[in-house]
Formats: sequence, structure tokens, C-alpha cells
Amino acid sequence: MTEPTELTELSAIELAPLIRTRAVSPVEIVEATLARIDAMTARLGAYLHVAADQARAAARVAEGEVRAGGYRGPLHGIPVAYKDIYDVAGLPTTAGSKLRVGHVAAEDATAVGRLRRAGAICLGKLNTFEFASGGMDSLGPARNPWNTRLSPGGSSSGSGCALAARLVTVATGTDTGGSIRVPASFCGVTGLKPTYGRVSRAGVVPLSWSLDHAGPMARRVGDLAWLLGAMAGPDPRDPGAADRDVPDYAAGIEGGVRGLRLGIPEGFFFEDAAPEVRAAVRVAVARLADLGAELHEVSLPHAALGPVASWTLAYSEAFAFHRASFLARARDYTATFLHKITASALLTAPERVTAAQVRRRVADDFRTALRGVDAIVTPTTPQPAYPADRSSPAWNMGIFTRPVSLAGLPALAVPCGFTGAGLPVGLQVVGRAWDEATLLRIGHAYGQAAGWAVRRPSMAEVPIAAVAPPAPPPCDPAVTPEWVLAMARLTGLAYVTEDDAPAIAAVLAPVRAQLALARERIDAGTDPLDRAGPL
Repeated sequence: MTEPTELTELSAIELAPLIRTRAVSPVEIVEATLARIDAMTARLGAYLHVAADQARAAARVAEGEVRAGGYRGPLHGIPVAYKDIYDVAGLPTTAGSKLRVGHVAAEDATAVGRLRRAGAICLGKLNTFEFASGGMDSLGPARNPWNTRLSPGGSSSGSGCALAARLVTVATGTDTGGSIRVPASFCGVTGLKPTYGRVSRAGVVPLSWSLDHAGPMARRVGDLAWLLGAMAGPDPRDPGAADRDVPDYAAGIEGGVRGLRLGIPEGFFFEDAAPEVRAAVRVAVARLADLGAELHEVSLPHAALGPVASWTLAYSEAFAFHRASFLARARDYTATFLHKITASALLTAPERVTAAQVRRRVADDFRTALRGVDAIVTPTTPQPAYPADRSSPAWNMGIFTRPVSLAGLPALAVPCGFTGAGLPVGLQVVGRAWDEATLLRIGHAYGQAAGWAVRRPSMAEVPIAAVAPPAPPPCDPAVTPEWVLAMARLTGLAYVTEDDAPAIAAVLAPVRAQLALARERIDAGTDPLDRAGPL
């Protein structure tokens, strides 16, 4: 019999044949994983709710089904956990917020139901930033297993943490501007943001209707293929879910990269990365070339404008969703979320149109570049994980992920090395609409050759070397606390107080400055992209 500690190390691809042949029981896998969760919960905070009794019951059912010849496929008996904005029938969905404590889901999110039917066993709900964007102040933080003083990234924080710490075999996340890819990068695991509309978001608490993507996370790229195949497909419950057939993503994953054309963008994506990140990604690109990929320079001239456009569109939609609750229960939100989302409400109509025009340009740039290459390769984040008790050391750690979200294109994050301090670095691979299969093929070939997935985090608290703070972004001097209070009164935001105004001004001033710069670069006659996702 396989030892319990070994079971938590194995991927779904490795466990599946053991379950199918009854060499290992789902009960053994679940018990081994629950024991590890018990041992690590206080240190890491990956889970907000552990469904131990339900998982044990499901494991016994799965064991009986397999024994009776009812094996459902490679996810049958595999432990999964869900970012706590996915509804799982009978379990809490808190969205990391005090506002939803006590809320219990009546039915499964569509993606959850599909994984349940595939035989996956739910272990519980994973920690997340409040409503997938604020912080983890309400219900307690998750920590990075590579150094528990560091952030695991967000907002799929618990997913990245639990996977790296071997507290679950596979997991789900959501990604509006990088919330699958950033924690995957910080925690040294893999994550896929599918094409917009590939996976239903029904039963998932929204942040931004036009930018939210539901997707899989795992330690191995091969597991992502099985997860995406189970999660994807049209859904009448989600008007944004595309009516497209779902390929067999596992079928071509061993195809290698020989002959594939990979685009390397000039400028922004590498110039704005920290030296150790840039170096690790360059080495990864060279490894892909050694495996037979062809490298070509590509141009994405508007990508640097993508982060502010993504911020504007995502949080304007978030404000629309939360406005009534802000007016009724503002102090039940964390200050981080309240101030960020309120700041978006103070933008003007022309500024929002500018953001939509930027979206069009960024999407057009990606589509043009991808006509000549099969995928585009960049760093996932500009820096490795930052201290958990500080704000992000960059204006936006999603600066390399947000432009891709604007375009609605699929993007894969895979580990591609480590810094001198032992922190993971992520490689982002961006593909054509609906072509997740090529990304999985590239990521699998690279992962097999590089072997980073076998490295295990220490789960230790390690001193952090002092670093100089980054230069502050340019700010609009007109955005003062007094201006914020005046605008809040004009727009009926009675909950905004003098204490809130300085923090809201600090959030909004750089956004307005960058939107002004974008307006200078974008033709005023540009037709804004009037629908999300690839055309």
C-alpha cells in the first residue's frame, strides 16, 4: 500500500491509474489529505471551511463505485477544493467576507456540479481575497508555503497555497485580471485562465461580469487538462458561456513543442520585470527553443495601457454589483475593498470610454501578433511574492496578466525557476482564442523538461531581506481627499467619510493619471470593444 505522505505528493494523473486498478482507494487519499490539512491549517490558512465528513462519505461512495466497475474517469476519487466564491451545495460561500458569513449554498455552481459528476471529491472551500479583490483581513490570511512571511498572491490565494503545500490534489480559481495566474506564480504551481466563455461562471460570486474567468489550478499541467475538460462547456445558466464543443485536452498534450512558433514581446513585459524574474524567464524560453520551438519577436504596443483599463472596467462593474450593500453596510467590508471599489465610482464617463477603447486596442494587438505565432511567452508577474503584512511592492502585480484578460484570451502560468531567495518565478503562455490545447501542450513539454514541479516548499518562516520601495506611480494632483468628499456627495455615496477620503484619493490619483496618458495615445474615434472576449 502507498504511504499516506506519498499519496499527497501525487498528481491526479498519477493517482488515477492507482484508483482505477484499485491499488489505492479514494478513502486512503482523502484521509491522507485531511490529516495533512489538520497539521498545516494553523500555519498556512489555506482553507476557510474543511468538509471532512462530506469528503469521507464521498470517498466511500467512490470506492464502492470503482470496486463495482463503475469507474467514471481520471478525476474519480480525486480530492478537489474550491475557491470560496464557488457555490458547493450545503457548504458556506463566504467570498472571504464577513458580509456572507452564514450563507450556505443551495446548489452547486455549474463547474462544481460537473466536477462532482466526474467523480471528484470536495474537501472544502479555499481562502480568497474579499470578493476576489480586497484582502484577507476579514477571515484571516493564507500564507505562502515557500516562506510563510510572504503573500501567496491573490485572489485565488488559498488555491495556490493548498496546492503548493499538498493540502489538495487539484483546485479551482477565478481570474479577472490575474487571480489564477498570480498565485500560481507566487506558489510555484500551475493555473489556466481559459478563453472568456469557455467555463461557466454560474454559481460563482461575480467581481466583473465582462472580465471574470473560472478555471483550473494544479501542480502539474496534465491535471489542468483533465480539469478543464470536465469544467468547460455551454451552460444556459451563464449567458457568457460559449456554445462551443469541448476538445479532449489530454489527447494531444504529449505532442511537444517542436515546430511551434513562440512570440517574445519586445519592451514592456521584460523591461518592467525584476532582474531575477527576467533572467528565469529568458532561461525558460531558451529551454523551449532547445525542445524545438521557434522564437519570433512580436509587438504588443498597447499592452502597457492594459492594466489601468482592466482596473477601470473591472472595478466599475464591481461597484455596480456592490453599490446597494455599500450604502447599507459599508463598515462590514474591509477598508481595502471598500476604498478600491468606491474609487472606481468616481471616474467619469469619458474615462470609462477610454478604458474600453484601450481594451479594443490591446485585444487587436494580441490577435494581430497571434496570426504569426502559436503562442506568446512572457513573465507571469513582475516580481516574486511580497511580504504578507505589506501592500504589493508594485502598483499592480497583475501588470502582465491584466492585458491578456482584457483580450479574453487563454493564458497558462507554469513555474519556470526560483530566485536566489528560493521563491518561485512564473512563465505565462498566451494563446489564440479557444486554443487552450496548445497552451497545455507547451506547458506540459516545458514542465517535463524543466522538472520544477518536484521541488517542495519548506513551509518555514524565513527572514525577508529589506528592499527599496518602488518609485510611486504618477498621480493626478487634482484628486485630493477634499475632491473625493465633494464627488462622493455629488454622486450620493453618503457612506464615504473624511476618514475614507485619503485612502480613496491614494487609490484613484494614479488611475486617473494613467487614464489621461492612455487618452493621449488612443485615437478618440476608436470604437470601444462592446463585448467581452475574443471577437
